[in-house]
Formats: sequence, structure tokens, C-alpha cells
Amino acid sequence: MNFTRWSARLPGTQRRAAARTDHELTPDRLGEGSVPAARAEQLTDEAPPVPAVDELPVREVLDRVPALVALVHGQDHRLAYVNDAYATAFGPRAPGPPAREALPELEEIGLLPLLDQVLRSGRTRTVKSRRALDGRSYTFTCTPVTEGDTGAVLVFATDVTDHAEAAERLRASERRQRETAVTLQRSLLPQVLEEPDDLRIAATYQPGGTEAAVGGDWYDVITLGGGRTALVIGDVMGRGVRAAAVMGQLRTAVRAYARLDLPPHEILQLLDGLATEIDANQIATCVYAIHDPNEGKLVYASAGHLPILVRDESGAVLRADEPTGPPLGTGGWVHASGSIPLGPGATAVLYTDGLVERRNEDLDEGIAALERALSGATGTPQVVCDRLVRSAGVTADHDDDVAVLVLQQPARTGPDSDLFRNAALELLGGIEAAPRARAFASGVLTSWRFPTELHDLGVLAASELVANSLQHGTPPMRLRLRRTDRRLIIEVTDGDDHLPRRRRAEHGDESGRGIAIVATIASNWGSRRTPGGGKAVWCEFVLPKG
Repeated sequence: MNFTRWSARLPGTQRRAAARTDHELTPDRLGEGSVPAARAEQLTDEAPPVPAVDELPVREVLDRVPALVALVHGQDHRLAYVNDAYATAFGPRAPGPPAREALPELEEIGLLPLLDQVLRSGRTRTVKSRRALDGRSYTFTCTPVTEGDTGAVLVFATDVTDHAEAAERLRASERRQRETAVTLQRSLLPQVLEEPDDLRIAATYQPGGTEAAVGGDWYDVITLGGGRTALVIGDVMGRGVRAAAVMGQLRTAVRAYARLDLPPHEILQLLDGLATEIDANQIATCVYAIHDPNEGKLVYASAGHLPILVRDESGAVLRADEPTGPPLGTGGWVHASGSIPLGPGATAVLYTDGLVERRNEDLDEGIAALERALSGATGTPQVVCDRLVRSAGVTADHDDDVAVLVLQQPARTGPDSDLFRNAALELLGGIEAAPRARAFASGVLTSWRFPTELHDLGVLAASELVANSLQHGTPPMRLRLRRTDRRLIIEVTDGDDHLPRRRRAEHGDESGRGIAIVATIASNWGSRRTPGGGKAVWCEFVLPKG
């Protein structure tokens, strides 16, 4: 290539030449430092034409290209040419043999079938970032070339090792961040679910696929005492470690607030304020529900979460749609509690949106599909949980987190039903109700064949709770005794909403010792306000094994 001729076409060259020719050479100036005649004639000549591309030596150009180039022809892709860069990378190649023998590195990365496809279709194909035998990564472009009567394929490989390594470092960093978020998420979820006496519960959590950041889904089961159980499920908006950290704070707060034994809507009111304090830009949805075996229903409150589904013993599915308030963290909303029946043999499902939400599909369609799957789901809670996840098409590469909580209230019959019994007495009249309550408690505990020591402790606890209610409460009053396969529960309700507290009685005090006695002899005790007004004070004793 003649770069001297091409230099006349470079930017600025023509302007300098034109400036020189503007000053015409005169005979009287030829001897005063003038350019020789030959030089002057060269400056005034027009630049020669640029040679056409087809005049350039192709082989010399390809040999100088830094990319790897190979040319194969015919149906068996016989090697015709490799450039210097290709020979430097994989060694020299002799033309003639088929590519399977002459270019084993292409077979190693699976490029030979692509050559067949290019030759048949006559279209260019590209394979991005393949790691070759020399340890470097290349992007291969195969282009059809017409060579006489036989077809040929030009293989052009660009070294993208730096880009591939940078992409791999980025993917590794993302994997580490995801693993950290998953580890944090799982560590904040309950490792072992609490097991209430009256419910059978199973739960599952499935993080999103490798391409999805971990969210803030969570669930929990909290035994409140007195046979009651709190169930909660929620979803923090957002992804990654931050969402998991916010989830952990909310779950811890729920467990703390649950110990206050407040109605569900009051728990959500407290959580709403806390969510705003944690992060004003972070919102979360949540359902908090309480199961009381004596009421046969699930009392709940929802903060923007998906409805609870309940399948009764006949297979009919109910949806708890109302009441539903805005998500936690929005503030300024007064939540309300609702209820849904949950009798013996019923199954309830609490879940997050990852189970029912799909792209290009209405959310109600996903919930309706879940209802259909639940209507035919039988077996233990774990079996039902797994079946619902499978029916929703949740796989390892799912694009969102999924949390599911399934609870069942077994329908007990036969000998098993003898282990779960209830007895209640309306406390009518004045102080004469105390001896009637003691006699009632003694007779019930005797019929339940409790050991003598437990019988006496139960009668004493019932007597003290009734006496406390008669002294400080108002009608209507009621004594309830309940046994499960694990514990004896004694509860007294009255119409006064002032909650008792344990205090130290002085030597001269005539009262203040009843709750202290109950707290000393019982395994656990507590009190709560009842929804219709008034309060309930309870205590429980753990039954001896066997």
C-alpha cells in the first residue's frame, strides 16, 4: 500500500497545497529560496485517485487483522486458510483436511454444527463468549461465502476475554450478595415452628431463582397461651439484604406485640407506626390472625395482604376478603378485624403474592387457581403445602419469593377426642358462686382422671381466679376448663376490662395474693381483653407425659 500517495487525501493536506499555489511563482523569485522546478510541479499536481477496495490484497489484510480468521469450504468444511492471529493462538494449520481434524478447537466448543447451519441457510450466525482451548474467550461469527460452485464459511473470532472475566466477576458478586440475602432471610425465619395443641401447621419458603434478588417474605406461629395461637405472614416490598433486614425487624416486633395479647387490628396499628420508623420508603403487607379453639373461627386483620383461604371439611373454599387496609408504613389508617369460620376438619392457607402473581395474568385469576387447587388438596398440612406450591408452577428458577403457611384443625373422633374436652359454668349470684365453682372444677377434673396433685392444683387455681373475678370483676362471669393432650387450661371471664397484674402483697393486706398464687403454681398465666368488652384471665398446667 502506497501511504505517500494516500497522504495527499489526509485532512489538512489539500488546504496546505492550495495555500502554496495561491502565490504564483515569478521568474524574478526563482533564485531566492524558491522551490526547485520539480518540487513546485509536484505541489501543483492533483492528488492521485484512491485505489478501490477490490484492489487491496485480501490475504495480506486478513493476516494483519488482530482477530482470528479461518476459511473452510465444502460440505465437510475443509480448511482453506487461517490467518496469523489464529495460528498464534492455536498453532499453524495446514490447508486441506476437514475442520473436525484441522480445527479441533472449534469442535471442542461445539461450533461445527453451526457451520452446517450457516452453510445450509446462507445466513450469518454468532456465538457469544465461548471459552476456547487456549483459556481465552471468543465471540465467533460464521458468515457464508460463495466460492465457485461450492459454499464456504468464514469464521471470525473476536477476543472478549476481558469482557467475559468482568462479566463473571459481576455474576460472582451478585451470587455472593444473593447468598448473603438468602442466608439472612432464612436465619430470620423460624427454624422450627411452634406446635399448638389444637392445630397442625406446616410452612415453606422458596427464594426466587438465581436471576432474582431475594425479597422480604416471612411467616411465624406464636402460641399465646390459654389455647390460643397467633399466625402471621407478610411481604416486605423490595429486594435484597435491605428487604430481609426490614423483614427481620417486623417479625421481631410482631412476636413482641403478640405477647400483649391484643386484637389483630391493634397489632397492625402498632406495626404500621413501627414500619414508618424503620424506613419511611419501605412498605410491607401483612396478615395477623388469632385462632381460639373455643370460638371455632379465625379472627384476623389484613394490611394490604392477599386474602386467607379456608377449605371446610366438605371441600368448599371460602375467601376472607374483608376487611383489608393499606400496607404497613403508609400511616393514617385505622385497621379493623374480621373473622372466618375454622371448624374441625378445616384447612386455612396464608400465602404471599409469589404463589399467585404471574406476568400478563390478573391477580384474581391466580387466587382463583389457588382456590381450585386447595379444594382438592387433602392430607397433612405439609402435603397440602407441597401440592399448592407444585400446582402454582413454582420452580427453582421462579422469579419471586414464595412463602406459604398451612394450618389444619383436626376433626377428632374416638379415643383421640377424649384427650380434648371442654367444660364451662356460668357464675351466677354473689359470693356463693365461689364454692359452686370449686365443686364444679373438682368434679370435672376427677372425671378427666387427672392425678391427685394436678387435681388439687387445678381446683386451687380455679378458686383463686373465680375469687379475683368476684371481687374485682362485673357480670357476666364464666368459668371454663379445657384439656388437650398436653395441658390443662383454666379460664375465667367477666365484664370488667381492667386487667389484673401480679404484685407483692404486704403482711397486712387482705387481698393481692390470688394472682401471685396462680402464677406460682401454674406453668403459665395471662390475661386479655375480650372483643365484646370485659376480660379473660387464664392459667395452664402442663400434663405429665403418658
